[in-house]
Amino acid sequence: MSKYTKLQPGERVFNILLLLFSLGVLYEAYRISGPGFESINSPGAFPVGLGVILIASMIVIIAGQFRKPKPDTKGALDEARQFLQLHFPLPIVVFSAMAIGYLLLLEPLGFVIATLLFLFVSMVYLRHGRFVSSAIIAAVAITVIYALFKLLFQVYLP
Repeated sequence: MSKYTKLQPGERVFNILLLLFSLGVLYEAYRISGPGFESINSPGAFPVGLGVILIASMIVIIAGQFRKPKPDTKGALDEARQFLQLHFPLPIVVFSAMAIGYLLLLEPLGFVIATLLFLFVSMVYLRHGRFVSSAIIAAVAITVIYALFKLLFQVYLP
């Protein structure tokens, strides 16, 4: 029933990173429970169990990868290039950059202006233009958001 397919570009490196993340989860869970793991009801019992399951799962997955043939690449750089092309297409990279820009502009511009700008720019990008309708939709959206938080929830927006 098991079908041996080739590894995807970057799959082994990604799984090793997940194993390292799982080790970090176990370490932090151990810090919650403290050095004396007293019982199954202690505060860190569930996180420690989760960390152990994550680590065991990643070891099984990585061990299973040794039976798979390597991807069709010409070295590590070609594998990295294929990985980036496969998992990070241009629209994802551009939208992620816009989201990071939004986060950086939140404090200096404030929530309302930064959100309005982010909504407008992202809609123009995703809709391939259409400036007027994007501006109207962004303005209506930020007005509704502002009204909900300010009037209904009575939360101060920076």
